[in-house]
Amino acid sequence: MAEKGELLMALEQIEKDKKIRKEDILTVIENALVSAYKKHVGRNVNVEAKVNTETGEMVASVIKVVVKDVAKPLVEISVQDAKKLGQSSEIGAEVKIYLDTQDFSRIAAQTAKQVIVQKIRESERDSLFEEMKEKVGQITTGTIYRIANKNLIVDLGKTEAVLPGSEQVFKEKFNEGQYIRAVIVKVEKNIKGLEIVLSRASTELVKRLFELEVPEIYEKIVEIVNVVRDAGMRTKIAVSSNNPKVDPVGACVGVRGARIKPIIDELRGERIDLVSYFSDPAKYIAGALSPAKTISVVIISEEDKKAEVLVTDDMLSLAIGKNGHNVRLAAKLTGWRIDVKSEGQKKHESEAKVERQTEALEKLEDLSEKTRKILVKAGFTDMEKLALLAVEDLITLPCIGPKTAEKIIESAKKSLRR
Repeated sequence: MAEKGELLMALEQIEKDKKIRKEDILTVIENALVSAYKKHVGRNVNVEAKVNTETGEMVASVIKVVVKDVAKPLVEISVQDAKKLGQSSEIGAEVKIYLDTQDFSRIAAQTAKQVIVQKIRESERDSLFEEMKEKVGQITTGTIYRIANKNLIVDLGKTEAVLPGSEQVFKEKFNEGQYIRAVIVKVEKNIKGLEIVLSRASTELVKRLFELEVPEIYEKIVEIVNVVRDAGMRTKIAVSSNNPKVDPVGACVGVRGARIKPIIDELRGERIDLVSYFSDPAKYIAGALSPAKTISVVIISEEDKKAEVLVTDDMLSLAIGKNGHNVRLAAKLTGWRIDVKSEGQKKHESEAKVERQTEALEKLEDLSEKTRKILVKAGFTDMEKLALLAVEDLITLPCIGPKTAEKIIESAKKSLRR
């Protein structure tokens, strides 16, 4: 073991470098002394050890109980022997017998060293865990040093991380020795050490890349409202500005695309649609379908968050996207169910609806073609509703007088009685 003073200096250095309290290490040393003596003498012996926190001197003593007749010499002492030591000789009193620690200090030193090394490792692991845990959601850079079952093992310098196949982008290929940027998505402790999981497919990667490239986002002048991603294919990112003089989309694109280009390059050519956020759902939905241009957005149900979007015939495929991923991402971005229709589809639906309504009205007897068309145009095509109408409800329609109105209502009632 270290000499007086030398030990404390060493402990203070460990405390400074490894952030392990000196008192904790002294406790380890004291326990090691006790353990070493028990190995030296016997497990049942009652021994205590202390390290002087001022000098570093180690003191160990065996504690025995004064008895009349000694039956257990390791823990008991006779009255006569207690008197010889100059300590209390009363039956039941405890006597301390000081030991020469040199007899077992080597074993104690080895034990203490092993425990201290273990504590240092645990401390370093805990410190690294706390450091890496704070970095969850941040971008990190490392080197791929091994590929195992499609998982990339990445050297981060102080530790390693894994980029599992599920967090990779299908069209990206990496080789051993290649640098890689990814976002840290999980940091956990396990028996083997730290488990750090990286991702290239996460929306967090896109957010952090924009924060790095766009100062206005970092400074909170421009805010990212939402990001949705079909990794490797397309990302949609909704942004808003806290300064009316700053265009959020323009700030993210940069002059001649100077800011967005490095992000697209990092994502290996993935398409990025920047969308201005609007509290008006119709405007927000229209922008979310970018790059397609919309003719109109009709809110079908605010409660169900359902909207119908009309586009020109040549914009339909662009609005829907390959395998429907553009409209699907737009729906995820806005939180609305979006039904996209072209002008041709809408016209066909309208014609089919009129045809169905006309067919329904053909069941009414004694009505002219002109009267039927007036009813269809006004939306009066439901037989049950027609039968319940009053004459006053129908005479507001062009060319419909009281007699014709009565005839319509009577015909509807007759049709329902059949």
